[in-house]
Amino acid sequence: MKPTNLKKQALLFLLLLGVISFLSDFTHEGARSIYGPYLGLIGASAAVIAFTSGLGEFIGQSLRIVTGYIADKTKKYWLMMILGYAINLLVIPLLAFVDASIWHVAIVLILLERVGKGIRAPAKSALTSFTTSHLGVGKAFALQEVMDQVGAFLGPVFVYLVLQFQKGSQLDGYQLAFGLLGIFAVLTLVILILSKQKYPHPEAMESSPIKQSPIRSRLLIVYFIAIAFIALGFIDYPILAFHVASTSSMDVIYIPLLYAMAMGVDAIAAFIFGHLFDRFGVVSLMISILISLGIAPVFFLHSSSFGLFFGLILWGIAMGAQESVLKAVVATLVSKEKRATVYGMFYTVFGLAWFTGSFIVGLLYEQNLVSVIIFVTLMQILALLLLGIYHSLSRKSTIPA
Repeated sequence: MKPTNLKKQALLFLLLLGVISFLSDFTHEGARSIYGPYLGLIGASAAVIAFTSGLGEFIGQSLRIVTGYIADKTKKYWLMMILGYAINLLVIPLLAFVDASIWHVAIVLILLERVGKGIRAPAKSALTSFTTSHLGVGKAFALQEVMDQVGAFLGPVFVYLVLQFQKGSQLDGYQLAFGLLGIFAVLTLVILILSKQKYPHPEAMESSPIKQSPIRSRLLIVYFIAIAFIALGFIDYPILAFHVASTSSMDVIYIPLLYAMAMGVDAIAAFIFGHLFDRFGVVSLMISILISLGIAPVFFLHSSSFGLFFGLILWGIAMGAQESVLKAVVATLVSKEKRATVYGMFYTVFGLAWFTGSFIVGLLYEQNLVSVIIFVTLMQILALLLLGIYHSLSRKSTIPA
């Protein structure tokens, strides 16, 4: 196939993955936007919410070291995608049947949602990476993230509208929203199966193989340590949402809209920082960390609506930049034969750190907000220093910095 045709096929394939990402994020991010207040309403404490959020990320991320290896070993990328998306999305409408009498069941379902993501994520990242030799590493992952975040923006808006027009108790509104999101879950799976039929062997698209070298291995180790500190110091949205609800600084019905706003900012930031990565490499990620340093002080120390909005805008910028660039770096260091495996390792390190950081933040939150700010700031500074080391090492080699 001619290079121009390969580039066209790669772009069409990436856009199809983007549609899947859009629908899936519409579903699970719509649900995620109300996890915090929903769990609080049915009886969970701040510590339990933080623990559930962190444990869910840990399970979903650590599972990827296994699912990534399986994807590379079997080359069954599509099978891993279908199985993972089915679990990831179909548990959400089941939350419609959970109330305060069985609130522990909601915890299990939310954890299962993360398990499903853990099954499909390495395969999805690998499939996206197969297009990068034609489209550019940063641009390919940025486009994927933009589609993710458009869905992540509209999903919470949809949930907000359901809550706004639902007659009855607040819990009834949450349950109806979870049930209606099930429609988009089914639609995601239908398009996913059709995509498999159209592109049965997407790994054949990559035309520029990467050769492994000792410097790449050393860089990968430094990079993994850096992303661990990024995850340790990044506050998950359920805690931010719980803070809004518990301080009564805003009506809880607007919490999904706040999340939608953050996801909209996330999408724009992903697009910009993806392009910046292709020009400046990991420096773009360092810039996003500098931005993230302002999140906790602005959000927690300013009780006004302005403080909440501005804090979440910073959160959205940092989230979009990191989610588009973090995976792009791996694609520049690892050959396609091992990429799903290394993505699994990447997600495991990130997930363990996220779990640890979320749990620590949850405990510190119940004691003193200043201690939360100090902790997350210190972790981000350490991440910045390590990325500086990575940048210095990469400049001494032929690897993009």
